[in-house]
Amino acid sequence: MGYWLPLREKRMKKIFAKIWGLIVLFIVVTIVFMYVLTDYLYEQLYVEDTEASMIEVGDKLQTKYKGGKVTDALIAEIEDYNTYSNLDVFAVRNPRELSACVPFEIDYDTLIGPNERQHLLQGESVTKIGYEERFQRQIISVIFPLVDQNRLEGIIYIYYPLAKITELANEEVLLLIGSAIIFSCILAAFVYQGIKHILRPLKELQSAVEKMSNGEYSTRVNVSSKDEMGKLSEAFNEMAAAIEREDDQQKTFLATVSHELRTPISYVKGYGEAIQKNYIEGKEREQAMNLIVREAERMERLTNELLELVRGSNENTAVEFYPIVLSETVREAIRLLKNQADSKDIHFVTSFDEQIIVEGNEEKLKQIFINVIENAIRYSNNDSKISILTKMMKDNAVIEITDQGIGIPDKDLPHITERFYRVKKARSRADGGSGLGLSIVEQLVKQHKGNLTIQSEVGKGTKVTINIPMMEEL
Repeated sequence: MGYWLPLREKRMKKIFAKIWGLIVLFIVVTIVFMYVLTDYLYEQLYVEDTEASMIEVGDKLQTKYKGGKVTDALIAEIEDYNTYSNLDVFAVRNPRELSACVPFEIDYDTLIGPNERQHLLQGESVTKIGYEERFQRQIISVIFPLVDQNRLEGIIYIYYPLAKITELANEEVLLLIGSAIIFSCILAAFVYQGIKHILRPLKELQSAVEKMSNGEYSTRVNVSSKDEMGKLSEAFNEMAAAIEREDDQQKTFLATVSHELRTPISYVKGYGEAIQKNYIEGKEREQAMNLIVREAERMERLTNELLELVRGSNENTAVEFYPIVLSETVREAIRLLKNQADSKDIHFVTSFDEQIIVEGNEEKLKQIFINVIENAIRYSNNDSKISILTKMMKDNAVIEITDQGIGIPDKDLPHITERFYRVKKARSRADGGSGLGLSIVEQLVKQHKGNLTIQSEVGKGTKVTINIPMMEEL
């Protein structure tokens, strides 16, 4: 058990690690998503909004030009806009003059190349975005043409240094981020406690499984909820109860087999030694020999029944099925047991449907009927009758065997097909019953895809009903 404790802790730590790994992965994905979203909002909202504002201003200023040469008065009027705007606006006759107006280096060929000049001649504005070392930030600029008769008389140049994303975050945003971090820490603490709460039943289950593996089949877990974990706990408890029952049955089975064999073996050994040493003579010697033969037959019958039970329990054992006239098989079982019935003046009353054909194994079916009828004879009163009926019911063949025997108490009926179960142990052993007959019957009926029903009333008798599917017509 000491080996399992560190192993169990190691497994639970692995589960914790996996869950926390998923949480961390979720946080990382969220951060990446927020970064991409922020970058998208920066580009789509802030930059595009700034560009739209610049274009709007440029379009209005462009309307002040009425054609002809660009005058100093027009340039002054346009540049006067700088006094009440956060944009930097310049008007020049020659684009090369811009280098003298703006506080940074301008490469004319890069600013207005052949493609840009073509757009300007068509009266279209040109937008440029580039990094300026002096400002240590991106610069957005829009160039508006002053065109007269397909001649570029001048340009209006508007530029604006774009703010960095970090500069857009004011104190309120920083406070919000700080609050989010604190909230995340608190949430992480609650998540941790929640995970511990969720995994607690799992740890109990793991501990219970390890106890079960060590043979503690009475182990159970508490069912504290109705969710999936609660259902899993209920399923475990049901499985544990089934295993415990099977273990108890095995122990009882082994103990009973040992007891059943010990009694005849002690008789055979004791009387055998007495005969060998000539302690018994005459009539007593003959009685002892008869007893030895009877006990040997009993051991043989018990061994055969045990072997039959083992074969029936093995689902991989192939059983050959073929068409069988049911009434003939039942008659054969009756013939084999007639002497036993006659010894108690028991009469058979039969009613057979000769048309019933089932698909089964004749030897297995015969054993079913022999075991049931033999039980009926064993526990019936002298000078009574046993009724045996076969009939069709839908797609099933029904066999009813009814006796006028001592009956079975209600409390014993649910257990009557259990291995070695006896209603009256002393009497059954004296009558030669092993307590395996009905267990074998139930197994053989199941092999034939049928079912077994037993009804009984104390003092009036027992009725055994066997349903077996009929052969399907081709």
